[in-house]
Amino acid sequence: MPLIAQPQPPAGGALLSRLHAINVKYGYLPEAELRNAAEELGVSLSQLYSAAAFYAAFSFQPRGRHTVRVCLGTACYIRGGERLLGKLKAALGVKPGETTGDWLFTLETVHCVGSCSMSPVVRVDGDTYGRLKADRVPRILEQYRPAESQESGIREQRAGAGGEGIAVKGEEQAV
Repeated sequence: MPLIAQPQPPAGGALLSRLHAINVKYGYLPEAELRNAAEELGVSLSQLYSAAAFYAAFSFQPRGRHTVRVCLGTACYIRGGERLLGKLKAALGVKPGETTGDWLFTLETVHCVGSCSMSPVVRVDGDTYGRLKADRVPRILEQYRPAESQESGIREQRAGAGGEGIAVKGEEQAV
């Protein structure tokens, strides 16, 4: 039995580039945009969905302005990743996979961020916070809130500055 002829995939990563561009523009992958991209790239909609579903960087649902990822890989789990997740769930009022009502934070769990030596680890956008204790979570979240709500966070940080944990700013600096 002969195979069903399949169209050639777009050249040189055009599909992933397009998915990335849509994700950057909207913060997620709206169905209407995926349909347009499929037509323009000459691929089936299911091919786009398949590629997007493979990569954790893409989302089919609107996301918050900041993405908080809690590592639950072996090293992080053993050293308190579940406690960090519990503290984040309480502080944000959402479960993993959900977004806060003000669209400021989306909470996710991941199996590894590649920073086992700094476990337990939480990442907020491109910033990595390692050797983290649960009581430091509110101060970290405060850094990502709009400026008017940071005033109270600065007072709290001065009152409770303990120096626990490591913060590595920026994606390229993550260990």
